[in-house]
Amino acid sequence: MNNAAPLAPEFALIAQHFRPLAGQGALDLSDDAALLTPPPGRELVLAADAMVGGVHFLPEDPPETIGRKLLRVNLSDLAAMGADPLAYLMTVALPRATPAAWLEGFVAGLALDQAEFGLQVLGGDTVSTPGPASLSLTILGTVPPGQALRRGGARPGDSLWVSGSIGDGALGLRAARGEIPDPDGYLACRYRLPQPRLALGRALRGLATACMDVSDGLVQDLGHLARASGCGAVLEAALVPLSPQAQAADLGFLITGGDDYELLFALPPRTLPSGNMAATRIGHFTAGPPGVLVLDKTGQPMALSHQGWSHF
Repeated sequence: MNNAAPLAPEFALIAQHFRPLAGQGALDLSDDAALLTPPPGRELVLAADAMVGGVHFLPEDPPETIGRKLLRVNLSDLAAMGADPLAYLMTVALPRATPAAWLEGFVAGLALDQAEFGLQVLGGDTVSTPGPASLSLTILGTVPPGQALRRGGARPGDSLWVSGSIGDGALGLRAARGEIPDPDGYLACRYRLPQPRLALGRALRGLATACMDVSDGLVQDLGHLARASGCGAVLEAALVPLSPQAQAADLGFLITGGDDYELLFALPPRTLPSGNMAATRIGHFTAGPPGVLVLDKTGQPMALSHQGWSHF
């Protein structure tokens, strides 16, 4: 933090920074709670994620990207359920010495993505903390009744698919720290600004048998999918899609690194995603105890030092 003016008292802070972000149900952020009427004929989908300074973002990251990442990791949870964004609640815990300019940038980032993804804040809380900045967001979305995507539906014989490319987020953290070259800034941007695959999630309604987003590492999250579905999974590492910037990196690191926010999903046998879904087949599900078998390019089991990111 620099020596710019610190944050204003709580209610002035809310009025200046957060009220312009508020939706109709937020009641001008002047009450203790919000009012929300879901769209007719839709089910509500709710998810929550937290980000802590020094853990989920770097202290020197631009505040605009921190606000956008906070919103986007939650939007990724909606994408994994096949849901459309509606609104969100947010709790912000900041050190007292946080410059007002930092919060201005943070809110500007939120405003950009509210406009891009079509949602507004309904309320939340602002508090001070002696520790690092801690940010928590609860997102609300909607889905047609009975069409939410779940983790637990994959069956033996289903094919395994993933969107986008894998490993850029983990490499992006290294790039943001200055540990590896990133001449065009692509990798750092992938770490700071994940792309929630909302359109793909909607397209998978009624098609995918199981789905989740990849946040803690491809191998680890595939294990969650397999356990929820009660079957095994085979991951063919050589099929995992990589960006040009990741081609030379260690494959074991890329498939366990986390921060990808791509969609990992199962499709029934002989079912293919449509041409506009931008996904790659990377394996299949098998009968037997839940677990993940990772095969290298020769078809042999691949040794991995760990499965993915652990929160504890």
